[in-house]
Amino acid sequence: MEKILKSGFVTLIGRPNVGKSTLMNRLIGQKIAITSKKPQTTRNRIQTIYTDVERGQIVFLDTPGIHKAKNKLGEYMVNVAERTLKDVDVILWLVEPSNFIGAGEQHILEKLRKTDTPVILIINKIDTIKKEEVLGFIDTYRKEYDFAEIVPLSALRGENTEILPDLIFKYLPYGPMFYEEDSITDQPERQIVAELIREKSLHALDEEIPHGIAVTIERMERRRKSEIMDIDATIICERDSHKGIIIGKGGSMLKKIGTNARFEIERFLECQVNLKLWVKVKKNWRDSDFLIKNFGYCKDEEHS
Repeated sequence: MEKILKSGFVTLIGRPNVGKSTLMNRLIGQKIAITSKKPQTTRNRIQTIYTDVERGQIVFLDTPGIHKAKNKLGEYMVNVAERTLKDVDVILWLVEPSNFIGAGEQHILEKLRKTDTPVILIINKIDTIKKEEVLGFIDTYRKEYDFAEIVPLSALRGENTEILPDLIFKYLPYGPMFYEEDSITDQPERQIVAELIREKSLHALDEEIPHGIAVTIERMERRRKSEIMDIDATIICERDSHKGIIIGKGGSMLKKIGTNARFEIERFLECQVNLKLWVKVKKNWRDSDFLIKNFGYCKDEEHS
């Protein structure tokens, strides 16, 4: 007898830095989306695939944080996030544990009130509070919206995350799988490699610079008769002064970024990597439609 499967699309939304990518990586069991403590880490919509051969498939969309845009790249990121609300079967809304619903959350609530999609509220980072406080936070949000489910959890520590797939499957439509069983993401390898380099740059650099960087992969090829992958990549920044900081004294910062990125890339590609990094300045690229497109950030504009 053929199994009856459920399959559908689930988006993770929330303000920047609330733990969306951490949760998605946790559910998939592999690092696909990059994470950092800095806002605007996720710039594109990233799809990852959770397959349960008995029940079906959940396709997660990790979106950029919804925030007040300051430039064209910011506007693009917010549009990507808000557009996915119409395209999915379930919305996971991540919030931090609080009794105060700020302007950022109110803005998201307004968007949710315009949709009929089931919304699962996720109160993340419960490892940072006392257990007895959780009920109060649940109550605060329950008064604002009729959520399908409310789940307190810690994406970082993996507390209570194992119940999420069960809850999501409850609301998915019946239908065949969209991807092969062993698929984990729709992201091309080159894009994930570029993102891993950007993540290591975010971790290593000061607050101001990371927002203004992009990474392009110039070359990525495996050596003939060898397990070594040669990768040439360029870190793009907005100012000459930034270029100096990214390179560092005697090239020390660039070397640190390269070493940390190579470690992650080798884990991801499961082979030895020879990584070469360059740094280029493109002034104000985040306000140039042409350059934003050029660095791979407007891929789904055509679908709008």
